[in-house]
Amino acid sequence: MLRSSCRPSEIHMSTTAVTSVPLLDTTRGQEAVFARMREVFDSVLTSGRYILGPEVEALEAECAEYCGSAHAVGVSSGSDALLVALMALDVGPGDEVVLPTFTFFATAGAVSRLGAKPVFCDIDPRTFNVTAALLEPCIGPNTKALIPVHLFGQCCDMTEIEELAAQRGVHVIEDAAQAIGAEWRGRRAGSMGTMGCFSFYPTKNLGALGDAGLVTTGDAAIAERLAILRGHGMSPRYYHKEIGGNFRIDALQAALLRVRLPELDAAHQARRDNAALYRELFVDAELAANADGTPSDSGPLLTLPTVVDPSHIYNQFVVRVSDGRRDELRSWLSENGVGTEIYYPLSLHMQECYRSLGHREGDFPVSEAAARETLALPIFPTLRRDEIEYVVRTVRAFSDR
Repeated sequence: MLRSSCRPSEIHMSTTAVTSVPLLDTTRGQEAVFARMREVFDSVLTSGRYILGPEVEALEAECAEYCGSAHAVGVSSGSDALLVALMALDVGPGDEVVLPTFTFFATAGAVSRLGAKPVFCDIDPRTFNVTAALLEPCIGPNTKALIPVHLFGQCCDMTEIEELAAQRGVHVIEDAAQAIGAEWRGRRAGSMGTMGCFSFYPTKNLGALGDAGLVTTGDAAIAERLAILRGHGMSPRYYHKEIGGNFRIDALQAALLRVRLPELDAAHQARRDNAALYRELFVDAELAANADGTPSDSGPLLTLPTVVDPSHIYNQFVVRVSDGRRDELRSWLSENGVGTEIYYPLSLHMQECYRSLGHREGDFPVSEAAARETLALPIFPTLRRDEIEYVVRTVRAFSDR
């Protein structure tokens, strides 16, 4: 173990010949899982059931149990999960939905596709998540729902958000695309709002081999409607109660996800262990002042992620880079073989397609600062210690220039 009393020049790390570290490797260490997936593929192939069917029903039951929700409905993607969840609440023209401006585009895009208006709010500077205090002033007479985003794998403070929603008579749709298995005070993401929306995009902690998604809910009537809406509003076959869409999940993707689901908690823990090692090494190297993610007056190069709940699943390990040096550091890391990503370089209120909403730079200063300062480092479960050490040494070299 490293000693926190060491000076940077005295820190001893392994000197293995690491020369590059990918941002993500979805194949490393997956030989046994891939072997089971090949068996499942053959089973689905010979079953003749390729859309919905028993594999989807089994995945829905298993995910509902895992998330602590009464019902789960498999859909075609995380984006479509948000869309069909809003449809199930009859969100449409004249309605408003409040959501953070610092998130992936799909959160707002689903609102706009239904003719409703996304109302943006700022984020907490420590967690990058929304809070009830930030959501409340955005709620108006036309607000139909709130969409708190559990960004980067950590849940929002859902206790206060649920209380606010109940007081104001609005629904809560959890955007849990990056947070399957994360918890808030013992309750798992997707079990706390009216609905929870998940993505199984291949880069997620629980990733399919293509697009897939899921909606969870504790309301049986909403679950039934979600199932109807994902199949063109059809029930029974060829009789259409309403206009839905083609949001069905493939049986093959469901079957492959079922192979990976039992491995998920172990993968989460591996990410937490990697995050803990980053914290230890960055603090010992005097690149970050505090291991808990809180800023320091001493002005270190990095501010580490703030952890509010230990169930954080680290879909991403996102640091802040001080003194306007984020892009310079990213270029340096790239030149030295370290993969990184910026989530997200431009907040939604500044996107060209939302120019008509009339926002200007400075309207959401915390989100805009996050867009300028944050950088995601490799955190995937099979990342090795020597690779993490190489990332830290490379950042140290940048700082010492």
